[in-house]
Amino acid sequence: MTQGKIIKLTGGLYTVVDEIGKQFELRPIGLFRYHNVRPKVGDDVMFDEDAIKEVLPRRNEMIRPAIANVDYILIVNSCKQPDFSFLLLDRFLALIAKSEIPAIIIITKTDLMNALELNILKQKLAYYQRFCPVFYTASLSLLGIEAIKDLIYKKIIVLSGQTGAGKSSILNAIDPKLNLKTDTISVALGRGKHTTRHVELINICGGWIADTPGFSKLDFEGFEARTFNTLYPDFVRFRDECRFNGCTHTNEPGCRVKELVQSKDILPERYENYLRLYEEIKSQKPIY
Repeated sequence: MTQGKIIKLTGGLYTVVDEIGKQFELRPIGLFRYHNVRPKVGDDVMFDEDAIKEVLPRRNEMIRPAIANVDYILIVNSCKQPDFSFLLLDRFLALIAKSEIPAIIIITKTDLMNALELNILKQKLAYYQRFCPVFYTASLSLLGIEAIKDLIYKKIIVLSGQTGAGKSSILNAIDPKLNLKTDTISVALGRGKHTTRHVELINICGGWIADTPGFSKLDFEGFEARTFNTLYPDFVRFRDECRFNGCTHTNEPGCRVKELVQSKDILPERYENYLRLYEEIKSQKPIY
C-alpha cells in the first residue's frame, strides 16, 4: 500500500495525492461505512490502486467545513465592502477556539478606508494581537501577501471569514496561475456572492491551503453558556482572580473580567459581543 493525502471530495469520490504528487481518484472500502468512519479532506491515508484502505490518526478535525489535520485557520475580514464587523470576528474566533486550532486574522481591502478609519481599526485590533496574529492586505496589491506565504509552507491552512472578504483574491495574489473565480460585491445586498462550492486543498507555496465555501450560518449548536468563557483566551487568564469559581463574567459580583472592561484593559466591544453571544447560546433550545 501507499501513503497519501486526501485533497478533494466530489460526489463520493476522493482525490488522493501521493508523496511524489501523483493523483488518484478513489473510493473508501465498504468496511469504513460499517465502522462509521468517513474520510475527510486533509486526512493522511493508506491506499492501493483500487481503494482507500486506512485513515491514519488525525491531529484534529473540523465539522464545517469537513477537513482534518489543520495547522492554522485564517479568518479573512474586509475593512469595507462588506464592512468590518467585530461581532462577526468574535463569532469566528469562538467557533474556531472550540476546535482548538490556532487562528490568524487577515484584514483585507485596507486601501478602501481613509487613514483615520484605518488607524482606529488597527488600534482596536492591536488588542487581539495579544492572543492572535493579525495581518493586513490591500486590494489589488501584494502588500502583506509575502507574510501569508510564509504561513503556508509545509502546513495545511483553512481560509474562513466573511463572504466577499477576498479569500479567493488572496489565493490569486499568492499564485496568479490559480486564476480562481472571484465576484464583485452586490451593493444592494451589502454582501458577497458565494464563489467557492466545495472544500479542496490547493498545493501552493510548499503547503496546502483550503478555499472553503463562504459561511452564511455561524451557529453555536452544541455550545454551553456556562463554559463559553473558556473560549476567550483573554478572559481565561483572569478567571482565578474572580470572586467565584466558574464565574461566567456576566452578572456575578467581584468579577475581575468586568473590572478590566471598565478600565479598558479588556476591549469593551469584545466584552459586549461576548455578552450577546452568551445570551444567544443561553437561549438555545437543548438538543436531545
